[in-house]
Amino acid sequence: MGYRLIDEAAVYGNEKEAGQGIKRAIDEGIIKREDLFVTSKLWNTEHRKEHVEPACKKTLEDLGLDYIDLYLIHFPVSLKHIPFDHHYPPEWTDHPEGNGTMLEDPVPIHETWAAMEELHNKGLVKAIGISNMGTSLIRDILSYAKVKPSVLQVELHPLNAQPRLVKYCLTNGIAVTGYSSLGAPAYVGLGYAKKEEAAYDNPVVKDIAAAVGKSPAQVLFKWSLQRKIAVIPKSNHEERIKENLDLFSFSLSKDQMDAINGLNQNRRFNDPGHYGEASMGYFYPIYD
Repeated sequence: MGYRLIDEAAVYGNEKEAGQGIKRAIDEGIIKREDLFVTSKLWNTEHRKEHVEPACKKTLEDLGLDYIDLYLIHFPVSLKHIPFDHHYPPEWTDHPEGNGTMLEDPVPIHETWAAMEELHNKGLVKAIGISNMGTSLIRDILSYAKVKPSVLQVELHPLNAQPRLVKYCLTNGIAVTGYSSLGAPAYVGLGYAKKEEAAYDNPVVKDIAAAVGKSPAQVLFKWSLQRKIAVIPKSNHEERIKENLDLFSFSLSKDQMDAINGLNQNRRFNDPGHYGEASMGYFYPIYD
């Protein structure tokens, strides 16, 4: 359909399959490797400096690639390392000593960032960045980074617009990618959200969609793009996959943008620190 950015992570558990798809597309002449922008992420169990490069190389092996375009620290959370041959990819509570609870292994972020810089210096990754972090931690990284974070990827939708964080990053030359642009749908099945919290069902969004002749989802993606935020939509439906690319044939007025901005409630859905105490047996706030 024309998509060229593939957003991956070790914890998604599908990097081998994504690699097979990339290989097929290249072998069939649909694309060249340089046409793709592949993102992946360092999982929480790999924050110690000696684990960062092996984790990156495991992702490269699974994807069948010589380099990753962008490699992110997935969460500002450091857990005890789990050997690949024990369980891969590791989840939050998979450590053999944990008895089903999360095992923390505190690692200063500067140690992890220095190891990320080494990946960049060795050419294993073209750019490095961060995910699920706030301004205080970003400011700390910028104080010593020899290679500045290129991108921050965070949850961004009208109910969690994070305008101050976005402004801080863009002011400091850090690009922003928003995930979960539609809000609640990906989290309803996990018990983290209610169906009625889906941003595309909000009356304000639906009215704007009717006015511009586009779907509510297209309006939500366009709202992010006009805020200079990259989006990474996904779908299992061919028509929606096509639709999600059609974002450049219309624009939203200032009044329409302001109306969507007004929906912000600081409502975050992807917050393991909030929901994880029951499922992980460990109190670990992240965003407070």
